[in-house]
Amino acid sequence: MNVVAKIGTSSITDERGEISQAAIDKLTSEVAVLRSQGHRVVVVTSGAIAAGLPALGLSGARPTDIATLQAISAVGQSRLMGVYDASFGRHGLVAGQVLLAPLDFMDRSQYLHARDTFGRLLDLGVVPVVNENDAVADDEIRYGDNDHLAALVAHLIYADLLVLLTDTAGLHSTDPRLDAGASLIEEIVEFDHELEKMAGGRGTARGSGGMASKLRAAKMASWSGIRTVIAAADRPGVLAAAVAGEAGVGTVVRPRDRRLGARKLWIAFAKPYEGVLEVDEGARRALLERGTSLLPVGVVRVSGAFRAGDAVEIADAAGTIFAKGLVRMAASELVAAAGRRTTDLPESAAREVVHRDDLVLTSS
Repeated sequence: MNVVAKIGTSSITDERGEISQAAIDKLTSEVAVLRSQGHRVVVVTSGAIAAGLPALGLSGARPTDIATLQAISAVGQSRLMGVYDASFGRHGLVAGQVLLAPLDFMDRSQYLHARDTFGRLLDLGVVPVVNENDAVADDEIRYGDNDHLAALVAHLIYADLLVLLTDTAGLHSTDPRLDAGASLIEEIVEFDHELEKMAGGRGTARGSGGMASKLRAAKMASWSGIRTVIAAADRPGVLAAAVAGEAGVGTVVRPRDRRLGARKLWIAFAKPYEGVLEVDEGARRALLERGTSLLPVGVVRVSGAFRAGDAVEIADAAGTIFAKGLVRMAASELVAAAGRRTTDLPESAAREVVHRDDLVLTSS
């Protein structure tokens, strides 16, 4: 079985916000157990900034400007990797650092190259340890958190299981930090707005994601045909239990039958939308039933100040969002072109508003 295990900053740091050796040792020992059972494992880890702060004497208030955070990450990444190297080494395992950027998934040649690299590392018996390349990441095209990255890596390596390790036992009916009566949701088959409400917002102060981010990543994995388990990082034997499918290990998200491509996963879940296009009934049916591109003639209303290449959501007349895609016209151009046939547009105008290759149907 191919397994991707993601662990966040809040689960590998102590109360001072510094890297916890004990937490990483627990993770590596559980990975070693899976390896002894014949499974291939990739670890996606946060923590570069947490590792860099004390090295630079910045253990107080965390800086907020991007340039400083990227510099701290550059210092901390090697230190974080050193902790993993030593910890895996005690189990006779070799770790290999892989730093990824969004373009590694957006560009087809980069995507294939990354897939080949992971395949060779796993064939050699290496445990890839993955993080976003924070030191040089463009803030406009970054993953935002490693939950998204883990889901994309799981898709990339044809994983059978994605385990999102966090500081709670899984998704609960209400926030367990605030409500002692919160109950664990043990299985998710379909996604709806009620689930999103339960997930809430950001998690701890030390983390960048939270349960909402994990739920989005689990949905990405589900759309990739991958089973996901959201579980507590401090639970003994959590990885083995997730692989074995033990009841109560956490929140299990069942995979869909149809696998979505990596680029469309990025469009659907990782790229923020900059506007909304309302389309008429004919365009809605054409997109949903025939898989066509969205043409200007079908656009009724344009909202947002987007540029060509930005992501937009697509809604029907009732305001229900059913698709998302990369728009080929800026908002100002589209306002002028909306409702017009392509034959009536200037030759320089794009023929499609959103090409079908850049379009994802987001309704379940």
